[in-house]
Amino acid sequence: MRTARTLLALPGLAALAWGVVLFAEYALPLRPDVFGTVGWIIGGPIVNDAVIAPLTALLGFAVARLLPPRWRTPVIAGTVTTATLATLAVPLLWRPYGTPPMPGLHDTNPVPALALTLATVWLAVALTALRPRVDPPITSDAPPITRDVPPITRDTRPGTPADPPGTPTDPRGTPADPPGIPADRPGP
Repeated sequence: MRTARTLLALPGLAALAWGVVLFAEYALPLRPDVFGTVGWIIGGPIVNDAVIAPLTALLGFAVARLLPPRWRTPVIAGTVTTATLATLAVPLLWRPYGTPPMPGLHDTNPVPALALTLATVWLAVALTALRPRVDPPITSDAPPITRDVPPITRDTRPGTPADPPGTPTDPRGTPADPPGIPADRPGP
């Protein structure tokens, strides 16, 4: 397990180190715009953890109390997706050209693009909640599982008593006879 964790952590640490190298190339020598970037790097997680995540959680709790069960999971997933997309869209909505230019990115207005994406998310939420639910058929072959009834296995049939202790079908390690009774004579 320790080896697996180490192997999973190594690529993440390598990516983190590469990010530090790239940021150092960008930030050094210090310029005024570097401080704005540091503000976004530090402020983004703080705003997310202090504002966006708690509001999303509160909305999720409210939804779980108010909506019928079949709508709960899709609406909570849609709410979390909406919060994530809105967080990612903040740099583009905050000011024009809020991110480094990428081909095709600044050819459109980000507000309608975000609205169209959120409309698609909520359409998927509605379709998921409204789809017909398919439950497996209930069969009367087996009795209900309860704690006071021994489980039915391949070797037993419904309505027959369970084998007494010590029979060949018992797993290894079960006592053949109750303690204190010798195996060669019957019990009292």
